[in-house]
Formats: sequence, structure tokens, C-alpha cells
Amino acid sequence: MAEYSRDSIKNIALIAPHGAGKTSLAEAMLFMHGATDKLGKVDDGSSTLDFESEEKNRNMSINSHIAFFETKNNLINVIDTPGFLNFLYETESAIKTVDGAVLVVEAIQGEVSVQTRKYWDMAGDIPRIIFINKLDRDNTSLEDTVKSISKELGVKALPFTLPIGEEGNFKAVIVLIDMKAYTYDGDGKVQEIPIPEDLMEKAKAAREHIVEAVAELDDELLEKYLDGEEINEEVIIKMLHQGILDAKIYPVFAGSATNLIGIKALVGGICRYLPSPIERKPLKVKNRDGEDIEIEPKEDGQPAAYIFKTISDPYAGKISIFRVFSGSIKSDSIVYNSTKGTKEKFSHLHRLIGKKEYPIDIAQCGDIVAVNKLKEAHTSDTLCDEANQIIIPPAELPAAVLSFAIEPKSRNDEDKLNPSLARIHEEDPTIQYHMDDETNEFLLSGTGQSHVEVIVKKLKDTYGVNVELHTPRVPYKETIRGRSKAEGKYVKQTGGRGQYGVVSIEIEPLPRGRNFEFVNKIVGGAIPKNFISSVEKGVVDAMKTGILASYPVVDIKVTLLDGKYHPVDSSDMAFQIAGSMGFKQGMKDARPSLLEPVMKMEITIPEDCMGDVIGDVSARRGKVSGVDSLAGTHLINALIPMSEILTYAPELRSITSGRGSFTMDFSHYEEVPGHQAQKIIEESSKGKGAEE
Repeated sequence: MAEYSRDSIKNIALIAPHGAGKTSLAEAMLFMHGATDKLGKVDDGSSTLDFESEEKNRNMSINSHIAFFETKNNLINVIDTPGFLNFLYETESAIKTVDGAVLVVEAIQGEVSVQTRKYWDMAGDIPRIIFINKLDRDNTSLEDTVKSISKELGVKALPFTLPIGEEGNFKAVIVLIDMKAYTYDGDGKVQEIPIPEDLMEKAKAAREHIVEAVAELDDELLEKYLDGEEINEEVIIKMLHQGILDAKIYPVFAGSATNLIGIKALVGGICRYLPSPIERKPLKVKNRDGEDIEIEPKEDGQPAAYIFKTISDPYAGKISIFRVFSGSIKSDSIVYNSTKGTKEKFSHLHRLIGKKEYPIDIAQCGDIVAVNKLKEAHTSDTLCDEANQIIIPPAELPAAVLSFAIEPKSRNDEDKLNPSLARIHEEDPTIQYHMDDETNEFLLSGTGQSHVEVIVKKLKDTYGVNVELHTPRVPYKETIRGRSKAEGKYVKQTGGRGQYGVVSIEIEPLPRGRNFEFVNKIVGGAIPKNFISSVEKGVVDAMKTGILASYPVVDIKVTLLDGKYHPVDSSDMAFQIAGSMGFKQGMKDARPSLLEPVMKMEITIPEDCMGDVIGDVSARRGKVSGVDSLAGTHLINALIPMSEILTYAPELRSITSGRGSFTMDFSHYEEVPGHQAQKIIEESSKGKGAEE
């Protein structure tokens, strides 16, 4: 492999919603530049990049995949990112790692999908170019799609290539800056052809639009342009490069990834117009004192690298993929992990194309490479020099918004569950798992249903752990609304020493959140002191299962008023049982009620979805407490019962066409409405009957 100067390297991410053709585009780039010996296809499972079994089964990328290829003068590192909303963290981590992005847009129907805007905005301020894909399909239009891009994304989109032929007859493109046309065959061979006469005037006019956009970037150039002076090609390319870096121009390339049309032209645009690693803006980091500083992308600078992805391979072990932002790291060196505060011994470094490794000796500023079997390193860790410690801020983890109860199928599965999830968490830090003390369920949480399903499939296929998923139980509680007095009497004579304990108690409600209070008002030794705690213990034990639906009881005050004991037959156990019996009887007479957990939610949505989302919140028995406007979006603050939002994530995505998101935290408990409470009680009774 040739050596490349840092200004000859391009690091790009392919971004788009699912179905736009990012993986097909990456496969076409690799094949046409000799990085792979056959064209991988998503539909038939032969993709080099989507190599995991679940990706093949679903025909979609679940993880970001890394590859590289070489052109005549450049080394291009490509990160093919997922386009499904459950896996946005992978895309965000990739964007943090690269210097430029290619937004892939479907040409079908000539409209930009509503989700495309989300990926466009996610790219932030990194330079971008646009590839309009699938122009060989029916009902496609470059002009309509460019208009839609300009309108929906709010940018000045300029075609840099024009198609020759439409739909099924699309076979070639015109590269406008060079005013040359190229045709493509199914084997990836490119041949220059004359620009068709009927497209010459259209091509000249389109090129003139580009030159005009260039002239507007510089007052001196604009004056020459208005005076009719010709701007030479070298200046045009230089100014376009700068205009794209400054986010003033957005080039549009046209093609078909599956038919290899326009791919070489796109790669030429990447090499010409997107920045190299040394053109990247200084990286904002924190030093060992927590102060904000910046580091320049220098070859001879202090080493600074960021692990943006971890692969946990059952055979190769842990693979850490990282980007070097400054300095260099050699194979067999010792590097400081400033996130963990530990030293890491590096083994051999390598580049990746999918899962295939290509060994290298050194990773320099701008390189995206991998290393195996680092002991402590995880995703988002910073690697640096111990004497010059820094922390590169990690990509923000999305909230886990959908939970399932997960049940191992066997004792062996149960033993392997936690260590297997720990390994998966190294790859995917967005998953959460824990034992819920209130429902006694093991919960697995993720960013959506597909995310959780993928984790379960990986548990089975990679780690041999078989589990079942269930909708988690809502941790309802029971309380009372009134006051009552009751007697608990436990008298048992069976020959010999018996059991004797009698208590008189009063129960009353406490303010919400006060949980439990026990008051002893025994006077005159009606119950010996050593049995008072036994009564309280019996009450507390009875509170674990209420009388309505067997949920824990909360917010109750119990006062011990009187009682009786026997000098021989009374015992700790007798008074525990008497306390429990008295409590259950008293609760029946004190107007018991069900409580449900209510979640505080912040729902971020586009403006055009406001009415639908607020209507949906009301339908879920929710209360909107406020709405804030945030740069074209709205933030709805609401309180919604937990039982109404167990499957909210996919439903919000459906209402907002994937543009909505939310976070939630527990707020408080409140009483369940009567008709709803009756349904819960009936379901609980059915459950008990089934168990019996």
C-alpha cells in the first residue's frame, strides 16, 4: 500500500435514512477502485460491509462499518452508517470521527424524505456534498429532487453532474466543471464519450450556475465575472473547495449505486472538494484540569485519538476502532487511556474493509484504524500521551426509551446473561439492563423495538443465550383514601403450647411520597414491649401485597392502639400474624385505591406535528404542562402515566415520520381512575387464577 501525505487523505461518512442506498454506494466505491474483487449487494446478502447475520436477515445496516480505498492520488476512509432511527448513535459517533459527509438522497418521486432533514442536521457543521441515488428507477427526476433538497434542507444545492438518459435509459453523466461525459458498464469500466448535442446548452448553463456561485464567494472574482472575464478551472476548483468548507455551497452529484453510474464522478468530487484531516478545525478537548483547550491536527503533535466503535468478536476478541486526530501511534506501543486512567499495550494495527484486516505499522494524524484486545478501552475513550492528558468529549448517548422484560429460558442461559450483555454493552453503550426491584423483572432497555430485538438475536447467535421478551409490568401501588380501625386476632390451640396475639390498630392515609409510619400508643403493658416490633413487622410484611391487586401498599400510617397477650402462648410469630391480619382487615374498610407511576416527558417535534402529538398525549391520559419553541421545533412538557407509554417510541415516530424524539423520567404516583383501576384489578385476578 502506498504512503499518503496527510492532505491526500479523505475521511467521509455516508449518511441517509434507511433505504437510500448508502451501503450499495460504499460497495460500488470499493469495487470500482479495486478494494474488493466483486460488487457486494445488500439484497442477496453478499455485501462486504453488512456482514453480520442480522444485517443480512434484515437487509439493512445495524452498525457503522469501516472501509478504505485508494484512488490515483488519495486514500479515502469511508464509514457506512446505519439509516434506521433505532441506531442513530452509530451515525452520530461516525460523524464525530470524519471530516466530511456524503448525504445520500433517493431520486424516486423527486422528493426528499422527511427523515433526510434529521440526518442533514445531525451532520452539524462538517462539510457535505449530496449524492442523488437511484436515477435509473422509474418516476425519478434530478431537477425535482434538487428543488426539493433546496426547499427542505434550506440550502443552495448545485448540480455538479447531469444525467445522460432518464430512468431505465440512464447510462452516463456529464461532469460539469470539466465539461466531460462518462459512460459506465456493469463491470465498473468508465469510458469518456462526447457530450450529446441536445444536452450541451443545458450543461453549459448548469456550469455557469456553478461559476456564478464561485464568483459570489469573493468580491474581486465577482467583479471579474460581471465584467465578462473567464475564471480558470484551477481557481474554480480552489474556490469551490473553500466554499464547501465554509458551508456556502453544496454540490449535488447524480448516479445509481447499484449500476455503478456516476460513482467515479462522485469520488472525484470527494477528492477535490471535501477537506483533508489537516484542514479540520481545531478539536475542542479538556485537559487534565478539566479546562477547555484546542488541539491542532498536526502530524508531529502530541498523540490524540478517539475510540468511536468497539466490536466484540467471539473469535478475535475485542476490536477497538479509532481516529487519530493528532500525532501518531505505532504498533506495539504503550498508549495512555485518559478516560479510564490506565495504560494500554497496543498489538498490531490494521485498517479494515468490513471484517477483513490490512496490517499497518503506524497510525498517523487523520488515520482511521483498528487494534485488537485492548484490556480496558471502550467506545468513547480517549487515547493520548500520559504526560499530556486530554479528554475528547464523547458523542452524546441517546436515552433508552423502550424496555422489555427479559427472561432466560434455562439456568445455563441465566448464568451467561449478565456477562454476555456486558460484552454487548462494550460494542453498544446505548443499551441498559438491570433488575427492577419493584417488579422483580430483569429489564433490557434500548432506543426502540428493533434495537432490543437485535440485541436479543445477538445474545442467541453470538453468545448462545436464549431469552424471551415480555412487555414489562407497570409497578402499580396500593394505598387508602379513608381511615378505619380493625382488630387482628390470632389464637390457636393445638394441644400443648398455643399461639396468642390480639391487636387493635387504626390506619389512615399519609401524604403522597411519605410511604409508611408506625405509631405505638400502647399503655399499661397491654402488649409487652418486645412484641411491639413484631406487630410492626407483621404490618410491613402485609404491605408487600395489597388487597386489590396484590401490589405493594404505600403512604399509610398505622397506629397500634391496644391489644391482648397471653403469658405462655404469646410469641413473636403470633403478634406478626395478628398485625398482618389487622392491617388487611383495616385496609378493606379504608377505601383502598390503586396508584400508578406518572412520567415526566419532554417531547421534541416538528412544528407541523404539534396538533397530532398533543392530541395523542391527551388520548394517553396525559397532561401538557408547557410548550417551548426551539428553532423550528417544539418541546412539549407533559405528564403521562407509565402504562400509556410502554410502546411510545415507535408510535411517536409514526406520528412524526421519524422526526420526533423524547426523554422521560419518573415524576410521581397518582390515583388510577376508577374504570381503569377496575380493569387492572380484573387482569390481576385472571393472573392469579392462571397461576393457581
